[in-house]
Amino acid sequence: MILVTGGTGFIGSHLVESLAAAGQPVRCLVRAGRARKLPPAVEIAIGDLATADGVGDALAGVDTVIHLAGVTKALAAEEYYRGNARGTECLARAAQGRNLRFVHVSSLAAIGPSHGNAPVEEDVMPRPLTNYGKSKLEAERIVRALLPAAVIVRPPVVYGPRDTDVFQLLRSISKGLVVEIAGGERWFSAIYVRDLVEGILAAVRRPGVEGRSYFLTHPKPASWSELASVAAAAMNRRPRVVRIPVALARCAGFCAEVWAQATRTPGIISREKVTEAVCPAWICDHRRAAAELSFQASTSLMAGMEKTLAWYREAGWLEY
Repeated sequence: MILVTGGTGFIGSHLVESLAAAGQPVRCLVRAGRARKLPPAVEIAIGDLATADGVGDALAGVDTVIHLAGVTKALAAEEYYRGNARGTECLARAAQGRNLRFVHVSSLAAIGPSHGNAPVEEDVMPRPLTNYGKSKLEAERIVRALLPAAVIVRPPVVYGPRDTDVFQLLRSISKGLVVEIAGGERWFSAIYVRDLVEGILAAVRRPGVEGRSYFLTHPKPASWSELASVAAAAMNRRPRVVRIPVALARCAGFCAEVWAQATRTPGIISREKVTEAVCPAWICDHRRAAAELSFQASTSLMAGMEKTLAWYREAGWLEY
């Protein structure tokens, strides 16, 4: 039995669907009211990582835990630490002393941007820039302290059907506009969500990798202008590119924060997100995962974007 946390989220929903389709017994730890989003074959365990309610019962009979649950957008810094670090600690403490495989899904944000344009390797000194990244790094350290044999995987930018973050850029392109921050080309690593699921499952199944950490990414980095160009071509659009100064981008981040507080709805734009966005490169190294997990993401940016846009169109999220 595999226990998945975060099974109703973007990545988690694809993971759970893959496990269920393969006939793998899977249980999801979910808060009350969220079970309706899961496939019928999935077993439900009601609980809350913030309070540890129901976590022990959810682990009964489990041989593998895939921990995906976390906070990616918040109105206050403390929400990141409560959702990412404290929630992870509750789960890790409950898992102590049990004979199970623990795979913790972290983020490149926990490690920080590239040094120049060189890919970041797994054992580099972490230097996260934001509260999100710092909270994910704290969660990693908690996992290492409590469950030394756990496997940690760190995806970079993840895109695909049901994503709502990269979708914001794609929606803007569909309307004929690309907004870029001035200062030159910026590069990033990315992975199509279904490739990421394969990488996570490789970390579950591969023997002899206890205690290791891996970046799960497509081997070829991309630039934001390349992503925009690929998406525009797939939608048959020729968007206008507007470049704004860094100072104006930070001002927009502040205004977005004010709006988020007023509406009590966290968004993807903030001053911290701008801090990450102005870095020249967020590139991570795929080679350890290739060598030790026999994993290599196979979906190119063009193929993944075409699949993603087709889903958005069919789902009614985009018109083009």
